[in-house]
Amino acid sequence: MALKHEQHPSQSPQTSMAQPDELSAASAEAVSSGSAASGEYSSETATSSSLAGILRKKSPMFHSRVTWLDRWLVKKMVDVVGNPPVRISLWDGREVTPPCDDPVAVLVYNDRGALLKTIIDPELHWGDLYCSGRVEFEGDMVEFMEVIYRGISGKGEPGLLRKLILWLGHRRIFNTMDKARENIHHHYDIGNDFYRLWLDTEEMQYTCAYFPEEDMTLEQAQVAKLHHICRKLQLKPGDTVVEAGCGWGGLARFMAKHYGVKVRAYNISKEQVKYARQRAEEEGLTEQIEYVLDDYRNISGQYDVFVSVGMLEHVGQRDYRQLGQIIKRCMKPEGRGLIHTIGRVAPGPMNAWIERRIFPGARPPSLCEMMDIFEPAELSVYDVENLRLHYSRTLLEWLQRFEAHSQEISEMMDEEFVKAWRLYLSGSTSAFNVGELQLYQVVFYHAANNNIPGTRRYLYDGVAPYTGKAKLTVVSKETDKIDA
Repeated sequence: MALKHEQHPSQSPQTSMAQPDELSAASAEAVSSGSAASGEYSSETATSSSLAGILRKKSPMFHSRVTWLDRWLVKKMVDVVGNPPVRISLWDGREVTPPCDDPVAVLVYNDRGALLKTIIDPELHWGDLYCSGRVEFEGDMVEFMEVIYRGISGKGEPGLLRKLILWLGHRRIFNTMDKARENIHHHYDIGNDFYRLWLDTEEMQYTCAYFPEEDMTLEQAQVAKLHHICRKLQLKPGDTVVEAGCGWGGLARFMAKHYGVKVRAYNISKEQVKYARQRAEEEGLTEQIEYVLDDYRNISGQYDVFVSVGMLEHVGQRDYRQLGQIIKRCMKPEGRGLIHTIGRVAPGPMNAWIERRIFPGARPPSLCEMMDIFEPAELSVYDVENLRLHYSRTLLEWLQRFEAHSQEISEMMDEEFVKAWRLYLSGSTSAFNVGELQLYQVVFYHAANNNIPGTRRYLYDGVAPYTGKAKLTVVSKETDKIDA
């Protein structure tokens, strides 16, 4: 891998600025005339073409004096999101927002094109503008985005023009096997050393942690999450488990070590599988775990347990029925299943910037959309838990570690990459804080299976107070029971 990352970050989480339909129309006309003069908008992103940057510098459209229309557009833009406590200056250095003694953020728009792009489709463009330096930002990014989220949410349903712009900004998700590999490579194969700097040190879990105790560290909470999943699945020694999408293999190793099961884990990230196999070899778990470099659609065999943590977000909605049939085929008649996924309250696409620059092909489902997995396959849902606030805390922990290692990351990646990931982690934290995103754990069985728990007591009864360290369990060969 090169020292500087080649990925080109672009837009921003759904928290930038929004606009009414008449403002969109006026701005679209202005951009159209401006792009004809400068050629700036011939490429997909603001920073993807050096020629566009040169033309923009020369164009009077983008670097002429600030006019009353520019100032009016800023005031209208701020009004649309509820007049948040921000200070905004334009390319002449003058502040155009009302006086604010304690702003949540200070922004500088360095050219007219950046302003117009923000107004037309902030969700798609603001991140590129921030990452390239066309919009400068000072302040608490998490707090800023929460303020914008809440301001937008109070504005009701967007009009037809706004809906059209949003629709055009979101790509349609078609995750074929080849496309899925390309998407996963884009996000997960950028280097284990990068992720090691800010994920937990226990198992490198890149999914929501679980904080049953307020004073837990990230490492303790990730171990608690793993136990929580294993208890929901009622694992016992000798069980066979298939895992769809295993990350760096932490859950598989944990289940094998602490619950005495055998695991076959599927993943299409070469970097992650390489790391997982190495760890299994070092820990003497190769007889219990098989890491398979392959797509979940090629799962074969039958198992006592099906589990998937953090993969469904990468599965296209049109593939949900196929996933359900795969689960139906591979899970034994009395088997247990669990899917852990980022989700939404109501159906909707992933934020346009994150889907294009961070998680290509991603789409968090609503619960009603997830039923396309279960209903056609006659899989019965028995338990749903929402860990939304656990994920916002997890993300804040990641963000703090990311910032603590920002110098090391800057030596590995270029400046735009660092800014894009800072924006992604901040925006995601805000999205979970305000309820824009959810985190679902869904437990399910075959509909005809009567071997099911009568209550949820099995999750909590007999569980010793959590100490923050994973207890290394010993499986007795005589009794074939596990010391839980």
